[in-house]
This record gives sequence, C-alpha cells and structure tokens, in this order.
Amino acid sequence: MTEFVKIVEVGPRDGLQNEKTPLTLADRKNLILDLMQTGLKNIEVGSCVSAKWVPQMADSDVLFASLPQDPNIQFSLLTPNLKGFESALAVGCKEVAVFTAASESFTRKNINCSIDESLEKFSDVMRLAKAHDIQVRGYVSCMVDCPYEGAIDPKQVAKVTQQLLDMGCYEVSLGETIGTATPDRVQKVWEACLAQVDAKVLAGHFHNTYGMAIANIYQSLLQGIRVFDSSIAGLGGCPYAKGASGNVSTEDLYYLLSNMGFETGIQVDALMQASRNISEVLQRNNPSNYANAYWQKACA
Repeated sequence: MTEFVKIVEVGPRDGLQNEKTPLTLADRKNLILDLMQTGLKNIEVGSCVSAKWVPQMADSDVLFASLPQDPNIQFSLLTPNLKGFESALAVGCKEVAVFTAASESFTRKNINCSIDESLEKFSDVMRLAKAHDIQVRGYVSCMVDCPYEGAIDPKQVAKVTQQLLDMGCYEVSLGETIGTATPDRVQKVWEACLAQVDAKVLAGHFHNTYGMAIANIYQSLLQGIRVFDSSIAGLGGCPYAKGASGNVSTEDLYYLLSNMGFETGIQVDALMQASRNISEVLQRNNPSNYANAYWQKACA
C-alpha cells in the first residue's frame, strides 16, 4: 500500500499574512476555493488576530463562515489567545492552532511574553477546545535557529513540543522559521523529539530562504515524519529573516513526494491553476521550481 503524507496548506494564513499587499476578502476566498479543487484535505484559512496588527488577516472568521463546507476538507484558524478562539468557535471552526517558540527571545519579540507565559495563555483555549470537541494543533517556531539567539538546543525544542502535547495538542508542527537549517541539523532536532514522542504527532514547517527546504523535508521523511506544512506558490516569508523567500511551495513539495512514491491526494492540474491564479492576483513571480518547469513544458 502506498504511504500517505499529509500536507497542511498554510498559504491563506501563514503565506498571505506575510505578503506586503493585503488582499480583499473576495480574493482570499477565491484562493481557498481554488485550493479546495486540488485534493488538499487540510487548509489553514486565516488567523483570528487584531486587524490593527495584522491587516492581511482581517475578518478571518468572516471568511471562514463564508466558505462552503466539505466533509473531506478540514479548515482551521490560528487562534493566539482566548478572544481569537472565541471568534473561531462562533463560526463553527473545528480545528484551531496555537503557537509558541523554542526561543525565549523570539517569543518575547513575537508575542510579548516568555515561553512559559505563552503556554499558560493557552490553558483556557485548551479547556474550551476540549469542552467543544475542537482539535488543537501546536506550532513551535525556531526549531533550529533564532534570529536573535542563533542556534537552539534540540532538547529545548523537544521540551516545548512535549509541553504542547501534554496540554492536549493532537499534533505539533516544528517551524524552521528563518530558513537557515541544513539536513544534518534538522536530523538532530528530530532525533531529540523522537526520543520522547511518536513521529505520528509531529509535523515539519520549512522556509526556503537558502533553498534548503526540500532537502530538509527529505531528511525529515527519512526519519519518519509524514506531515508537512506548505504554501501555494511559496507565499509568505518571515519578517525576522533577512532575505526570507517564503515557505516551501506546495508545488515543490508535491513533486518531491509524488516522485518518491508517496500518496498526497493532490490533483496536479488543479494545484497548478491555483498557483497561477494567486500569483497573478499578487502580481508576483512564483518561486516554485516545479511550477515554472510545469508551465514551460505546458507552453512548449
């Protein structure tokens, strides 16, 4: 039987929130409608945060409520605090995400509190999520390097990961936030985590600043990781990483996985159309190697 790899599409949230130009609600909805045609089963719709601080994510709850429901697709919302969770709950969201980091400096700069304080803030979210039968996914930034502290101890990453799982997260995605990692360093992080938890509850989230995302995902696959976040057309980036070129593109991830014999459920023609559409809306070049090769071949 072909082994399945779960792809969590984060373009509408992690991608668009880091694009300079905020899209209209209609454009954001069209992106998600396109993604719904691709066979992707997990799509992060947006983030329930203040529009004052993240205008790109304004009215994510309204966007969520406007989407057609498909029993085969799990939509999710990022909810960094109780207020955000209540907004997600009000529109019927059945999966939310919370985030912290393995770096104290990054956590303080990003969400203005310590790691322990960030976890404490999640306690009410976790309690209400359990009461309403809502799944919670955790994010841990800086799995390898921090823009302020440099290298992060893999044991610290494993510790924070374990804490999120103990709180009730069903899955924890480790973010290679600034894209500086290489496979040997990624290997050490997974080794530290896998010494404590099962690979089934871990996911990888890789940025492509130095072109290493696919190599790092390959290393992760070798160690048994079978869930990865990616962003259509490589949308996004990290505001803390100089020259950050965005998340790994869903197109390149698809190419790697499909050619290694993994099943993804993706319909490639629909994926490529979604990729082209959002690139045209944003008037930006698509950094995906596979997407560029695909369209060159199609036009040849």
